[in-house]
Amino acid sequence: MDGTALSESMVADDPERGARALAQLQVMTADICDVIPHTAAGDFHITTTTIMAGNALLVETAATDLEYDRTPAHIARGGLDHYHITLCVAGEMRFSSGRREITLRPGDIGLLDMAQPNRTKLRAAGGRTHLITIILQRAMLAPRLAHPDSATATLLPSDHPHARLIASHFAALGLPPGPEAGNVEATVEAIAHLVAAAAGGTADILAGVERAERHLYLAMIKRRIADNLQTDALTADELCRHFRISRATLYRLFEADGGLAHYVREQRLNLAFRELIAPSAHDMRLIDLAIGMRFSSDSTFIRAFRRKFGLTPGELRELADKWLRETGAVPAVDTVLHQLARRSTSQPR
Repeated sequence: MDGTALSESMVADDPERGARALAQLQVMTADICDVIPHTAAGDFHITTTTIMAGNALLVETAATDLEYDRTPAHIARGGLDHYHITLCVAGEMRFSSGRREITLRPGDIGLLDMAQPNRTKLRAAGGRTHLITIILQRAMLAPRLAHPDSATATLLPSDHPHARLIASHFAALGLPPGPEAGNVEATVEAIAHLVAAAAGGTADILAGVERAERHLYLAMIKRRIADNLQTDALTADELCRHFRISRATLYRLFEADGGLAHYVREQRLNLAFRELIAPSAHDMRLIDLAIGMRFSSDSTFIRAFRRKFGLTPGELRELADKWLRETGAVPAVDTVLHQLARRSTSQPR
């Protein structure tokens, strides 16, 4: 079989592409909406990923040109009484409900009410429209809105003060939580708070906008810190430039964590702890680990490590090696910390 024939065979068998994929989608969504393709059936292509993100559902979709028509008959069948907060990543999405209509382009965010008849058109000029949607139960968002039934088709354009802040969290909600990840439910709540404020929130919601902003900025900056602990990209100047905030704002965000420098050092020590209990760390030189964590010397690193965990890096490595020999398994961080806490409390004072 030549390369062309192989490629055509793979496309024909792709469960996300072609007439069979279209027919399957139409059957699956028959009680929710009508799916109307705007390509030949053979050119139809859709991929969808769904993930639980705390108290919300995160749905990522990429599709060729099509329409979703949610009619009064679909509404009457019940079973879908949610709000969608949708980020357009690529392509274009036009949403209309009654007299309200918005068009989402890359970077734009829209609030959509699925309890009302609506029509959604995806256009991508021969490519695929890429969307990420947070699906919220009505009971979670409606109480935040001054007029819940007229908030649909609210647009936060890409240049809206909160659009970039909210958009930065969409993809992150679908990632496995890291050791220092913020509370996912709290992040979803903060996103809902800012979207509700933009759509016409209650007085309480409008009063809490600053708190929601703070949570999202702090979570976003902490993710960047977690991803760059072994780099020089965590200076105040660099973080201010990257997130377009003032130095005073940055410092205020980290007041509860003992300050920015203290927080970064603590996270570097936590990462060093995780690396030291891994079998691959057996032959690692402490000076290399210290430099990798941006400490000025191995002695400075050892002192900071001992202050935080109550033992030296070398003692921790010996403890992890002993655990591995006795159990045949690499100890979990929480297990080691628990043992260290027990040892500390059992020692005579």
